[in-house]
Amino acid sequence: MLRLSVPFLACLLAFTMTTNSSADEHECALNFKATTIDGEAVDLEDYEGKVVLVVNVASECGLTPQYKGLQAMYDKYKEKGFVILAFPCNQFGSQEPGSEAEIKQFCSTKYQVNFPMFSKVDVNGENAAPIYKYLTSKDAQPVGAGKVSWNFEKFLIDREGQLINRFSPRTTPADAELVKAVEAELEKG
Repeated sequence: MLRLSVPFLACLLAFTMTTNSSADEHECALNFKATTIDGEAVDLEDYEGKVVLVVNVASECGLTPQYKGLQAMYDKYKEKGFVILAFPCNQFGSQEPGSEAEIKQFCSTKYQVNFPMFSKVDVNGENAAPIYKYLTSKDAQPVGAGKVSWNFEKFLIDREGQLINRFSPRTTPADAELVKAVEAELEKG
């Protein structure tokens, strides 16, 4: 009769679990590079360890006043490990027509935005930024997978870089469901 040691069985089990798990389990929503609004290349993996809210933004949208709520949320939670990554986008009604310098000026003077902002990107289609191709491919509740529907759609990423929630553009930063999700992730910290 063949006798297997406990350490051997543990290694065999670990190997079996690793080889049978899907690649998606080990993917990270932050395994991408982006360019800041000031033109600096950034590795988004630098944000791992933080609770991250990714938002596509626009300066001439009816939802633009959400900048105020986003800044308040950032101010409230940043010391606990929370960050907002804003990606201007001109794909919805051409509501972000300005240059990076104009967008930065508008956001900093009108809404005192000081969370990280990135250069203008597409969030849908063939030319979508890689992070958005990844985020929109995942089934994150309550919205689910698929195209970004409008400006100010929100994706919540946990400290390990896993996408955990997706909220519609009309979900404001003060919405109870969004706040509860952010606070729950921060408490795990």
